[in-house]
Amino acid sequence: MAPYQHTINTLFWISMRNKPRLLTPGPTPLPEEVRLALAKDMIHHRKADFIRIMESLSPKLQTLFGTTQQVLPLSCSGTGAMYAAISNLLQPGETALVVEGGKFGERWREIAQAQGVLTISLVQQPGEAVAPQDVAQALDAHPEIKAVLVQASETSTGVMHPVHELGTITASRDVLLVVDGISAVGISPCPMDAWQIDCLLTGSQKGLMLPPGLALISLSTRAWACVEKNAASHFYFNLLAERDKNTRHQTLFTSPVNLIQGLAVSLDLFASQGFSTMYRKQWALTCMARAGLTSLGLDLVAPTHFTWGLTSVWMPGGVSASAVLAHAAKEYGVVMAGGQGELKNSIVRLGHMGYVDWADVLAGLYAVQQSLHQAGGYSAARRPLEDAMQAYEQAWKQGHPLLNTGEYPL
Repeated sequence: MAPYQHTINTLFWISMRNKPRLLTPGPTPLPEEVRLALAKDMIHHRKADFIRIMESLSPKLQTLFGTTQQVLPLSCSGTGAMYAAISNLLQPGETALVVEGGKFGERWREIAQAQGVLTISLVQQPGEAVAPQDVAQALDAHPEIKAVLVQASETSTGVMHPVHELGTITASRDVLLVVDGISAVGISPCPMDAWQIDCLLTGSQKGLMLPPGLALISLSTRAWACVEKNAASHFYFNLLAERDKNTRHQTLFTSPVNLIQGLAVSLDLFASQGFSTMYRKQWALTCMARAGLTSLGLDLVAPTHFTWGLTSVWMPGGVSASAVLAHAAKEYGVVMAGGQGELKNSIVRLGHMGYVDWADVLAGLYAVQQSLHQAGGYSAARRPLEDAMQAYEQAWKQGHPLLNTGEYPL
C-alpha cells in the first residue's frame, strides 16, 4: 500500500471513530457560520461590496480592542504585525526593553535586533510572569529605553503578563507599551485604552476563530506620533499608508478578502452573545482545564499568572510529551500541542480558545489521562472529569472578578 493511501485510510478511520478535535493554541476550530462566509463567492477588494464590509468592521474592531483608535487589518501572520510594530515605532540604535518569558518573548527580541534596535531583556523562568516592579526598575536604570515589548499571553508556556500594571508604569514615562495580544484578544479582556496600551496587535487564527493569514494592529495617539516622526521608508508594512487607506475602508495592498468576510461574521457572533459572555466562557473553560489536569496529578506550568484559553502542564519524569500527544491524536482524534524550544518534549499544551466548548475540553482531558497511562505515566485520580466539570460550572456561575467589577469596557 502506498504511504499516502495508508495515511488517508488512517485519517478516515479516526474520523469515523472519533470526531476530530483541534485543541491547540491556534489555529482553532471554526464556527459553521464563519466557514460558510469563507466559502462565499469572491468579491473585488477595491469595489463597493468590499468597502461596505470594511466600513461596517471599523466600529466592531474598536469594540474588540477597547479603543477609539483605528484598528488596521494587515495581510500577514501575527509575527508580521509584530514586525510592523517594531519597524514603524522604533529606529535603529534606539533601545527596547523585552519581557522574555518564552518563545514569543524571544521573538520580540529577535525582530527588534534584526531591525537594528538595541534590546535589554528581562528573562523569566518558564511559568513565571514578569514583576511590574522589575520593569519599573529597568526603566529607571535605563532612561534610553523607548518601548517595552511584552506578550499579554505567552503562548509557549501559558503565562499571562500583568499588562494592566505595566500600562500604568509606561504611561507615566516617555515609553511605549507594545503588546502582543495574539493569544489574548478575543479570549481575555485586554482593553487597549483603559490599560494605556500604546500598540496592541493580534492574529486571526486564535480567539477570532478564523484561519491564519490576517493580523490586526492598533496604535495610541502617542504611538502614532512616533510613527510620524520616524517616517519609516517601508514599502509593505507602512502603517501611515495603511492608516490612510483605512480611512477609505480599504487596505494598502491586496486584501485577504475571504478572511475579512469571515472576520465580519466572527465579530457578529461575538456581538450577538456579548463580549462579557464570551470572556466568561473562556474563563470557565480555563478553570475547567486547570482543575482536570491538576486532578490528574500533573503540575501546571503557570501556577498563578496563567493565561485564558491555554493550559500547559509538565509531563512526569520519564514520560514523553510527544508520545502522549501522538497517542491522543491517533486513538482519540484530539490534537494538542507540545512545548517549543527546550520545552518541546517536557510539556503538553491543551488549547481551549476560540470555538471550543466544555465537551471538547472534557474530551481533551480524557485523552490526556489515557495517553499518559499509555506513555508510561501513572495517575491515581478517581474523578478528574467530574472535578473538571465542577470547576467549569462554578466558574461559569461566579465569573472572573475582572468581569464583575464593571471597571473595564468589555
